[in-house]
Amino acid sequence: MTPQEIAAMTGQQLGTSEWAEMSQDRINKFADATGDHQFIHVDPDKAKMTPFGGTIAHGFLTLSMIPWLSANSDIPRVSGIKMAVNYGGNKTRFIAPVRSGKRIRGHWKLLEMAEKRPGQWQQTVEITIEIEGEDKPALICEWMTQFFV
Repeated sequence: MTPQEIAAMTGQQLGTSEWAEMSQDRINKFADATGDHQFIHVDPDKAKMTPFGGTIAHGFLTLSMIPWLSANSDIPRVSGIKMAVNYGGNKTRFIAPVRSGKRIRGHWKLLEMAEKRPGQWQQTVEITIEIEGEDKPALICEWMTQFFV
């Protein structure tokens, strides 16, 4: 789709991703990559003693799944992209913990698609990451991406 066609979808749901499992192995690898080895993420025995009842994924791990969820979704793609870059977030809220072994998926809503200069578009989306079988989402964020066409 052209950037203009996507811009016409402002306010609409864009799509949903496939499910991704937040396995303990994934959590442990993220802990190793970031140096965040807090027991609630990597020590199942100690984590059982918390209100979570077991280990949970790092909030930043859940947030970092957005590129994979996006690539494995049915959201419309901008045609003719030369490059896309993350621009940042307006707000991010971690609503509910993702327990080890649970599956997550993303839902995208277009908030804005604006041409900043010729061939450079900035998209702002609301992303809600759902936890399978849970009432509350894992997180909700406003995320901005810039597309160069």
